[in-house]
Order: sequence, then structure tokens, then C-alpha cells
Amino acid sequence: MCRQRMMESFSPASMESTYQMPRSLDASLIPLSERALQPNRGVPLNLDWIDAVRVNTSALERRAATLVTRRSVKKDWQAAWLLRAISCMDLTTLSGDDTEQRVLRLCAKGRQPVQRSILKQLGLESFELKVAAICVYHTFVEAALRGTEGSGIKVAAVSTGFPTGLSPLAERVGEIRRSVEAGAHEIDVVITRAHVFAARWQALYDEIATFKEACGRAHMKVILGTGDLATLRNVARASMVAMMAGADFIKTSTGKEAVNATLPVGLVMTRAIREYAQQTGMSVGFKPAGGIRTAKQSLEWLSLMKEELGDLWLNATLFRFGASGMLADIERQLEYYATGRYSADYRHPIA
Repeated sequence: MCRQRMMESFSPASMESTYQMPRSLDASLIPLSERALQPNRGVPLNLDWIDAVRVNTSALERRAATLVTRRSVKKDWQAAWLLRAISCMDLTTLSGDDTEQRVLRLCAKGRQPVQRSILKQLGLESFELKVAAICVYHTFVEAALRGTEGSGIKVAAVSTGFPTGLSPLAERVGEIRRSVEAGAHEIDVVITRAHVFAARWQALYDEIATFKEACGRAHMKVILGTGDLATLRNVARASMVAMMAGADFIKTSTGKEAVNATLPVGLVMTRAIREYAQQTGMSVGFKPAGGIRTAKQSLEWLSLMKEELGDLWLNATLFRFGASGMLADIERQLEYYATGRYSADYRHPIA
């Protein structure tokens, strides 16, 4: 039964669906689960839409609190959800003491995120499990490509003056182009937070649209730095502008802010994604990053995605975790599920 539920959780049917939209109905009234959503191409900036954004903070915080108390995933389904969380991870190393060897070790962990002995005990020894991407500085893009060659794992490069985003625009655009030329599949860009504080929405839109053009075929994840944005309304407005400008993903944080990914922020951003999809027919991915360290937190975030956006967003195409430190705890939880015993953290190194 365990194996059956885990395999059902990862079956192509559970990850992909074909949607048909009745032409006679207003598209904005049709549930996302019944719409044929397209990848985001961006739309012209609509300032009326941005000005109309409102956030009921107290109601939103109450809703976020239910995610950690009302929902509970147990036994076989919990193990399956933890495996799903691993498949949506961007393993990341963004430290000043990074080396090529560390990046290659991280790639090896990404290719085999759970020890084979644990997978065997779960009855999944033949199951192909890997993370979604390896995220590094531009300097290590080439090493990451070598380490992931043939695996299907994406290589993401942080860019645009990460983590502050305060270098001159020409330099930030040049960073993107160099990483794309080096072979990066995804680019994580940082916005100028000052544009949000001053409500310079046209300037923010133009900046992100410029980044999008420089990315070419590479997917662009727009980091909002939500811990710095002061209010949830700012988060919602910045999310909308980023999507209008063509973001493939919107991402909470760099992981370097004092406050990173929180469930209230996640609710604001996922609801912005839902409204954008309903209005435009285009889907945008979501990536919470920073401060997510436990297997229990991964279940909370997956519950949020399922309840707010639906099953379409429960895969690496539209959902990522920026949470490398969480992998060790998930691996420990899976071993406990298989053996009834917890192992020490040091037995599950990341890199």
C-alpha cells in the first residue's frame, strides 16, 4: 500500500492534466482546475489593477494559522508528500566560501537525495528521485552543469546584484546574459525594493521586463525580498507587477533577509498568482525560500499550494522550495517511516 500510494503521488496522471475551457463562460469565473492555462508571457502594466490591491491582514493571518493546525498528513501519504517535496527542491549553495568541489557534491546529492538503503526499505529502489534544480552563483554554473549532466536537473544562477539588487542596471543585465550564455536554465533575479516603497510601478515593471528579455529562453524567478517590503499589500502589489512583466516564478526571498518565507506572505503571493491566472489565463510558479528547515514545514507549504492553487501547482514546473537545509530532516523522517528509528543529522549531509 505504501509503494502504491507513493507511486500514485508521482504518476504522470497526478502531475499533468488536459483542461478544456468553455468558450461561452467568462474566463475569470472558471476554476483554475478547468482551464487550459498557458505559460506566462506577461501583459501590459495595469495601474488600476495594482491600485485596487487590498490585503485584510488579520483575516489572512488567521487563515495561515489553520495550515499548521487543521491539516494533517499521516503515514503512507505523508511519506509520499515528503518525496514530492524533494522533487520540488532547489538545492542551493550561495556562500562566500563556495568551491567547485562543494558544488559538485551538492549536484551528487541532488541526483541521489535519499540514501538508496532508505528507498529500498520503502519499496522504491527502482524509483527515480531527484531534486528540481541546483542553484549557484554565476562562477559555478559550469561546474553545476557538469555535475548534473544527463540527470534532467536544472541549473539556476542567482543574478542582478544578488542579494541586494543595487548594482547598476547595465551590470545586472550583463550578469543575466553571461549566465545564460554559460548554459544556466534558470535565472533568479532581485528587484529594486526602493521601487516598491515609492510605488514606482512603471519603473519596477520596466526593470523586470528588461531582465526577462535578457533571460531569453531561461526561466526567470523574480525575488521580491518580502522580508524587506514592510507590508503585505506591498508584497501583493510587487507580485502583480512582476507577473505582468513576465515572471515565470515569483519568489519570496534571497534567504539573506532577517525575515524570509512565512505562510502569511505565501498566502498573499499564491492568491496573487490565482487572480493573475483567472484574469489572464497564464500560470506563474511560486518559490518560498529561506527559513524553511523541517519536514513538517514542507507539508505545510504543500498544503497551502494544494488548497490555494490546486494540484496543477504541486510539481516542480510551478512550485519550488528554496530550502536545502530541509532535505536532511526529510531524509530522517523517511528513514523513521521505514525503520521506526530516527538517525543523527550527520548521517544525512547535504554537501
